[in-house]
Amino acid sequence: MSNQTQQYNVDLSAFLDASPTPFHAVSSMSRLLEGAGFTRLHESDVWDLKTGDRHFVTRNGSSIIAFVVGSESLANSGMRMAGAHTDSPCLMVKPQPEINQSGYFQLGVEVYGGALLNPWFDRDLSIAGRLVYRDADQQLKQTAVDFKEPVAMIPSLAIHLDREANSGRTVNAQKHIPPVLMLAPQADAKTDFRALLAEKFLPAKSEVLDFELCFYDTQPAAMVGLKQEFLASARLDNLLSCYVATQALLAADGTNTSLMVCNDHEEVGSVSAIGADGPFLEAVVERIVQAEGSSSLNSVADKSLMISCDNAHAAHPNFADMHDVAHMPLLNGGPVIKVNVKQRYATTSVTSALFRELCDQVDVPVQTFVSRSDLGCGSTIGPITSSRLGIPTLDVGIPQLAMHSCRELTGSLDPERLTSVLEAFFNRPGNLAIEVE
Repeated sequence: MSNQTQQYNVDLSAFLDASPTPFHAVSSMSRLLEGAGFTRLHESDVWDLKTGDRHFVTRNGSSIIAFVVGSESLANSGMRMAGAHTDSPCLMVKPQPEINQSGYFQLGVEVYGGALLNPWFDRDLSIAGRLVYRDADQQLKQTAVDFKEPVAMIPSLAIHLDREANSGRTVNAQKHIPPVLMLAPQADAKTDFRALLAEKFLPAKSEVLDFELCFYDTQPAAMVGLKQEFLASARLDNLLSCYVATQALLAADGTNTSLMVCNDHEEVGSVSAIGADGPFLEAVVERIVQAEGSSSLNSVADKSLMISCDNAHAAHPNFADMHDVAHMPLLNGGPVIKVNVKQRYATTSVTSALFRELCDQVDVPVQTFVSRSDLGCGSTIGPITSSRLGIPTLDVGIPQLAMHSCRELTGSLDPERLTSVLEAFFNRPGNLAIEVE
């Protein structure tokens, strides 16, 4: 591994560790963008966009769009777009979460997204997210918070009490996963979780009105393997793609109008004001197109391309038969083109060919994933974005193992590789339309 790749993974790991929730991820990306000269816009303001401008805008504090206004007209080069999502499967704290049971204080949780539940047991867990509160002056405010240190655990049931644990244990999301935070107070005293939050994070005389909080594994990202070939971390799906897209946009040379979007709520269907099936991206793109002077997005759509980046299923050595034998992506085998004839992925032969050419341009290997014909597959923001904007779209991803676990595994070479491909995409001259004979 080169020194450059090693440093890339150090920086990526720091980003992953600093981003336990979508709110923190957007804050991390905002800092990276501001450090590179991007300025923050607000949707409520009038935008006066000019060639060379570098801006970003957030919505709800958990979705972000950043863009560069290129010197080439949209009519000539179209718009270059890369997308990812900021959310990951997790355990969300319920609104009235307090549980006093068998001498312990616990919090009720709801499963967010398609989480693998068994890996959450016996982990050192912390809590992070957003608080909305009323301060001493009776003003409503919001803030992102993070306990950082371990404050909870979900202990497994001892095998002596469940002899079938290794052959048939199932997890009941209501009964089995409320984390333990401390010994319960006396029977006549009840713990107020909101009061605990106020004491920990807020100025005096503040009152927590509501929150969006989740548990997360405190184990930091780490290089793994005898030759440091792997990267293990929480939230690789899909903060890894958020970081890759951000780094690529920072390297955009300003020739083409280039854009990065990272949406929240992908893991629960994307149907929200900030999700890919909401109006956020469309509204921003329309403002860019109007400022440039093009008549409409439709007039430049066929010259544009959206690359949806969301990690791909690598072949598992212990479960190799869960893959189609001809489509078995490997860690460190290069980014993966994701194909599904049912349009769970938005890849077409045209968009796939464009991506292969970009990989050739920067000497990056490329792989292909198609699920077994008797198994379903996940989906991404790709088909949703493509159907809303009418822009040709491609679904790609870095191969990983343990997807939707609280700790996932990927190759240590592939994140930097995909970054170089997206850099080439943002900076490639000319339009991306392929002539029809």
